[in-house]
Amino acid sequence: MSSPTHPNLDDEDLKVLHSMGYAQELARNMKGFQNFAISFSIICILSGGINSLGQGISGLGGGAIGVGWIVGCALTLLFALCMAQIGSAYPTAGGLYHWGSILGGRGFGWLTAWLNLLGLVTVLGAINVGTYNYFIGAFGPMLGLETSFGLQAAFVAGITLLQAIVNHVGIRATARLTDLSGYLIFAVAVGLTVALLAYAPQWDFSRLVTFKNYSGPAGGDVWPATDNMLLLFGLGLLLPIYTVTGFDASAHTAEETQNAARAVPKGIINSVIWSALFGWLMLSAFVLAIPDMDKAAASGWNVFFDTLGAVLPAGLKTVLYVLILVCQLLCGLATVTSASRMIFAFARDGGLPASAQLKRIHPRFRTPVAAIWTAAIISLLFTLYTPAYTTIVSVTVIFIFLSYGLPIAAGVRAYGSSWTTMGPWSMGPMFRVVGVLAVLAVLIVFFLGVQPPNDNALPITLAFLALTAVVWFGFERRRFQGPPVGDEVLRRQAEIAAAERALQATP
Repeated sequence: MSSPTHPNLDDEDLKVLHSMGYAQELARNMKGFQNFAISFSIICILSGGINSLGQGISGLGGGAIGVGWIVGCALTLLFALCMAQIGSAYPTAGGLYHWGSILGGRGFGWLTAWLNLLGLVTVLGAINVGTYNYFIGAFGPMLGLETSFGLQAAFVAGITLLQAIVNHVGIRATARLTDLSGYLIFAVAVGLTVALLAYAPQWDFSRLVTFKNYSGPAGGDVWPATDNMLLLFGLGLLLPIYTVTGFDASAHTAEETQNAARAVPKGIINSVIWSALFGWLMLSAFVLAIPDMDKAAASGWNVFFDTLGAVLPAGLKTVLYVLILVCQLLCGLATVTSASRMIFAFARDGGLPASAQLKRIHPRFRTPVAAIWTAAIISLLFTLYTPAYTTIVSVTVIFIFLSYGLPIAAGVRAYGSSWTTMGPWSMGPMFRVVGVLAVLAVLIVFFLGVQPPNDNALPITLAFLALTAVVWFGFERRRFQGPPVGDEVLRRQAEIAAAERALQATP
């Protein structure tokens, strides 16, 4: 329970953390921009925005970007606003799990933890499989490589290993790289936008509000043939909804962030807003640069490479390809950080098998090394079991947004009754209105995530929910105590204070 350094007992971050019964075990070295950068890096419009572009263009054409991106990001912002308010009140590692437990009870928190954990692990898999697909699309022709399951497995294993190693050696190294990633994503997105506009054959802005049915062969069979334009519009929303997610990383790294009660909500909201804005500008420029929309839609998942190959000079295209690849690798790096902090926080309260090992902090690097490697290995195994990119994305979206919705729903119910003390960032009573809209948005996301050709996501999700029900009612309901509350908080505070007095007395 002791802190590994002499803490400043007047520090606001420590007071908040101690009030919830936790010691300062992780290194609190991240500043506000770094907290923003880790969420911005995981969102990474140059990853999901490019690798999932076919979901929009090959569904309804340019309107899926010009209009659909805005609608999808607006839905995501609902979650970000609510999570910012809760995160400001409870700035702890593993945020969503802690929020669900405090606001909805330990069973609510336990389910939130498992959903968020599975969502983070699968999003890491989706990012790294997407990076592989991008690598093959961008560099496969010039290197003479053709995609195969063996090559995918080796590539994903290699980059996941590298991301885990960097996380292992400390938050300082990770924070510096996510700083770089934040600036690099901005710079590359602007560079790509300018290049596309400069070399576009024409600027036809009507494309951004034009919808055409490209389902079936007309869209490279990205989506099954259908006459339901509303359904196609909804399916296209998976592009922005999947891309602009992962902003809970700002909450997961709260115990490593200075002035967390203010920095965390700012990191959550700013990462969503800036990603939404720059993503829309970049992808709108892409739509304007497409020489022939019908041919582009028919190219399906290759729409990005076919378009850049048709409009950009070879040298400029290659430079952009390399920079985008670097951004995607750093996106996975930040996701390992987020997933490992979720594992650490859940294990700290005994919520996982081998919790005693998973909650350990390396004495030199001040990182949860067992949690880091567990997140990396499970993610890799998931990609080997489910190699189809779109299914991985659908499962990710479902798990992540269910885990977002549970603590928000609990917060709506608890607001003004059991939850009366807000953090420095608050919407006030508007929280309930925004919270209800976010819960309704969860239902929309779930419906869209299980539509063909991703209907395999439904049995995976139902099997997981059934398994969690059996485990909770059969075992964990009696064993798992959740985060410290009441007398347990007081007991832990006494232990922390005694340990800190001992450290201060050490020469």
